[in-house]
Amino acid sequence: MIEKLIKMAGPREDEGDPSVVVETRPKTKRPPLYKVMLLNDDYTPMEFVVAVLERFFGMNHAEAFEIMLTVHKKGLAVVGVFSHEIAETKVAQVMDFARRHQHPLQCTMEKE
Repeated sequence: MIEKLIKMAGPREDEGDPSVVVETRPKTKRPPLYKVMLLNDDYTPMEFVVAVLERFFGMNHAEAFEIMLTVHKKGLAVVGVFSHEIAETKVAQVMDFARRHQHPLQCTMEKE
């Protein structure tokens, strides 16, 4: 039935007409991602680092504890990968929170 209707309608106006411009959408690229990292220091309590990971990165206690140990043993750990704006916000939040609690905890970001 549909084939009959299509045949009865005839060829479409834009078929084969070289004067018709067909717009194509440009392919959008994904935004670059940034790693957010915590760095170890000799003064920030481990419990504070766990609290930061739970509060700002949505980790449960076990995940936060594991990451904290990685920071402690290896000197740094990636705690998340985000778009530039989100990574920048997370770094600022962590740094502000650490300063307000008088801890020298460092949080940085770098392009993935």
